[in-house]
Amino acid sequence: MLKSILIKDFTLIDELEISFDKGLNILTGETGAGKSIIIDAIDAALGARSNKDLIKEGKEKAAIELYLESKNPLVKEFFDENGIDFDGEILLYREITHSNTRSRVNGVMVAQSTLQELKNLLIDIHSQHQTYKYIQPKTHIALLDEYGDNEHKTLLGNYSSSYKELSEAKKIFEQKSQQNTDIEKKIDFLKFQIDEIEQAEITDTNEFENLKTEREKIINAKDLKELSYSGYYTIYGQDASILSTLNTIESKLIKASQYDPELSKIADNLSESSTILRDVSESLRDYSESLSCDPYLLEKIEERLNLLDKLRRKYGATLDGILDSLKTFQQELNSIEHAEEDIKNLEEKITTLEAESDTLANKLSDSRNALAKELSALIENELHQLAMPNAKFEINIKTKPKDSQGIDDVEFLISANPGESPKPLAKIASGGEISRVMLAIKAIFAKTDSINTVIFDEIDTGISGPTLQSVADKMKTLSKSHQIICITHQPIIAAAADKHLHVEKHQDLFSTKVEINELDFDSKIQILSRIAGGEINKKTTAFAKELLEKYR
Repeated sequence: MLKSILIKDFTLIDELEISFDKGLNILTGETGAGKSIIIDAIDAALGARSNKDLIKEGKEKAAIELYLESKNPLVKEFFDENGIDFDGEILLYREITHSNTRSRVNGVMVAQSTLQELKNLLIDIHSQHQTYKYIQPKTHIALLDEYGDNEHKTLLGNYSSSYKELSEAKKIFEQKSQQNTDIEKKIDFLKFQIDEIEQAEITDTNEFENLKTEREKIINAKDLKELSYSGYYTIYGQDASILSTLNTIESKLIKASQYDPELSKIADNLSESSTILRDVSESLRDYSESLSCDPYLLEKIEERLNLLDKLRRKYGATLDGILDSLKTFQQELNSIEHAEEDIKNLEEKITTLEAESDTLANKLSDSRNALAKELSALIENELHQLAMPNAKFEINIKTKPKDSQGIDDVEFLISANPGESPKPLAKIASGGEISRVMLAIKAIFAKTDSINTVIFDEIDTGISGPTLQSVADKMKTLSKSHQIICITHQPIIAAAADKHLHVEKHQDLFSTKVEINELDFDSKIQILSRIAGGEINKKTTAFAKELLEKYR
């Protein structure tokens, strides 16, 4: 609910503070007195386009401050999402300078777009100078759904959840598909790398160094054979071998030990040395005999070394590194193969969700068509009560490709006169008819509409007589559930006010000043008399009293 507005240096207004109450707030005043300026100021504070032309001549800036209250949970959610403190009270401040504009919500600087989002949660402004929200076809499907009962809203929620899940699954599928554009080439390459390493059958990480050593032995086998056999021959293989000489010395020492036992120990040591030398000689002989100069074996070793060297250059400096690469390739291939499986699962999920959302969309469409018939009849009845007896109201539903709102394209149509085919609301020519249609729709949605404050700027344009009384009664009824702020030139509508504010403009040679006053009962009689007849006399006063008595 709008509690008050403070306006400074805005167009014709020096400074003006206005308080509003719940119920029906009526603004009256002569044409050009500044009534619509007040509505423009409210709209500007809520994010409407503003420029330096709105600053009062000779001033540096214009400022507007709105104070509102709201218990709407959607408003609380909006403040939470934008990180602004909220305790049920809202203070909006809009400043317009010659170079820019600045806006604050509860002291926090916000963008113009943020203000406009907030406006859509707080106030409906129905003006002759701007497009009605209800006229815009894009809002009609939401209005129709808003009218639905709990069963319809549950169906709508189920469809929205299903479609959201479908959209997310499609998005993930697209991302994974793009990532796997060259998947077959990648798989083939990984398999090639894995096969190349696995076919090498590396079981010993020291194999490369061992093969290099073996290769050197074969290349130098002749020299090694000669050297090792020569050692064997010298130590053991000839008559005058080292071992033969040592055996002779040992025998002599054993004999000499009969005279000196100390020599027995030396003989024992010499015997041990002979045993060691015999083992050495046998090892040299075996080594010599084991050496091969087989060119075929050398060729095989060279081939194996070349293979391992090639793998080292491609996959790692060591055999350990090659095996680490193999493990990495296997993990990557496994991941890709799982990704392919994920894509197949996603395809199946998308097929299931498509079918599920199609079913829900069709059920939702059936529900909307049933609601459309019911709502059309209700709005048509409201229009008849608002002195449009020949009005025909239709809610046209056409099938469209499935999207987040379903498969329905919803548009409100009206025929105001006999013989006319229903046309979109936007093509209604009469401003008075537009206002009445908006009032009729608002009356129907009074129970479900979350917006608490409605502003009608000159709703009486183009209507008169009994129609005015119908409009006044309907606004009075609507004001029991909504705060209504209405500019009017008609005493019949003004008489229904819970709070009547009268706007006056005072001018002299040097300045223009706008004043606003709240009227008591006697002041209302005078103002209504003047509005009704142009002057205050017994006839107009009696008429004014009669009007006021109706709503006392």
